[in-house]
Amino acid sequence: MKNQKGYTGVDIAISVVVITIFIALIGTLVFNFNSNSNEIEYRSKALDLAINEIEDIKSKSIEEINALDTTKENEISGHTGYYKKIDILDAASVDGDFGDRAKVENLVKKVTVTVSYKFRNQTKSVELSTIVAKDF
Repeated sequence: MKNQKGYTGVDIAISVVVITIFIALIGTLVFNFNSNSNEIEYRSKALDLAINEIEDIKSKSIEEINALDTTKENEISGHTGYYKKIDILDAASVDGDFGDRAKVENLVKKVTVTVSYKFRNQTKSVELSTIVAKDF
């Protein structure tokens, strides 16, 4: 019998299938890595915007905080796709046993800032809270 050199059709078909599987796996890994990276980027920007909003609120007086619009979600100017919602809770409105101490309004506020954004057709959000007390 004569010694034959070269590749058969079966050898080529098997190598094409193996290469296709590896390319599909690598493609999936790259897609997931990029997707996770983009999600982290969006979340980091939302967190940065929330921190900036909290810092801005902390620089205001209690009277200025009371005047903030907390009725709706507003788009953050200069940042398309990011929306903020501010919730203000007066400590005097919280139920609890304060003993013989009277509840004093507009003394302590809990301010919660929620920044939301859309990622992959899902609404995601970041929420930060702080306590603001009236200066005497």
